[in-house]
Amino acid sequence: MSAEPVIRRAVHGDLDAVIALHAADSIGGHGDTTDPAARPSYEKAFAALTQSPDHMLFVAEMGGEVVGTFVLSILPGITGRGATRAVLRAVQVREDRRSGGIGARMVKVAEAEARRRDARLMELTSNVDRPAAHRFYERLGYARTHAGFKKKL
Repeated sequence: MSAEPVIRRAVHGDLDAVIALHAADSIGGHGDTTDPAARPSYEKAFAALTQSPDHMLFVAEMGGEVVGTFVLSILPGITGRGATRAVLRAVQVREDRRSGGIGARMVKVAEAEARRRDARLMELTSNVDRPAAHRFYERLGYARTHAGFKKKL
């Protein structure tokens, strides 16, 4: 097993592992599940992410196993003199692999891809019930600058 995870774009064969990572998240509250009845929704989302040049699904792999995942979106903007922004979301590291550098490596790769795409800012949100994640992002140089709001549609 390599000491550092390989971070790469997800392929269809990774989908079950990505779904399992999110389904195991007891805090997120997104209703993710490994129930086969939900599979068509995940397939549709996977297709949208892999077909879009501006939205990318990544996985972190160690020893042939997917141990982490994230989505990176590149968004044009008008503020900041038309600055392109990157949005990091759906970040998950398998619970038994947390605190081992996988998350930091995933963020580093996301930042490099964002810079390559000329983004001037990386944004992310984190559930208020994740204080350890907040400390993690702050250690990586992220600052709490805005209050976030959501509404289910």
